[in-house]
Amino acid sequence: MSRTDTDRADTGRAEGIGTFTVRPLDPLADAELVHGWVTHPKAAFWLMGDAKLQDVEREYMAIAAHPHHDAFIGLHDGEPAFLIERYDPTEVELKGLYEAEPGDVGMHFLVAPTDTPLHGFTRAVITAVMDFLFADPSVRRVVVEPDVTNSAVQTLNKAVGFEVLREIAKPEKDALLSACTREQFEAATGGNDR
Repeated sequence: MSRTDTDRADTGRAEGIGTFTVRPLDPLADAELVHGWVTHPKAAFWLMGDAKLQDVEREYMAIAAHPHHDAFIGLHDGEPAFLIERYDPTEVELKGLYEAEPGDVGMHFLVAPTDTPLHGFTRAVITAVMDFLFADPSVRRVVVEPDVTNSAVQTLNKAVGFEVLREIAKPEKDALLSACTREQFEAATGGNDR
């Protein structure tokens, strides 16, 4: 997976929500921010609840150094609000666990915890994440592997066009392998009408 000019992107406006942009995550400068997100109780499925600051630095330094995995901070109206991990599923996370297709990209996302939730925000974030991924013309399909018990993210995935392919066993969890093509995403979200 190559780093491209889509690594920094304006993913557009969400009606009534605001503007989303994405920038590369800096493993050292962003570690404290991300540590607060990944250790929050609402991020239980991120599996980093007991992580120390140094663990987060180490994790994201490893991701930054990896040729098939990278991480980004998503901004909402210029303020950090979500985390994205993009990976080549034939090399990371799903290697040997599914039938890859040309143009597949893997994704994880995490919305920052907040005391002032905004109705529709998480759905707007996943839509912005998908816009960001599909901004790369080589991406034909996004694949994800949420925990089988994470019904909230499964609902969000379905809302943007993901279909469950099957259950798979990963070392850290039982997951629902799911995929979303560019066409499925556009059909589910109204494509260029957003």
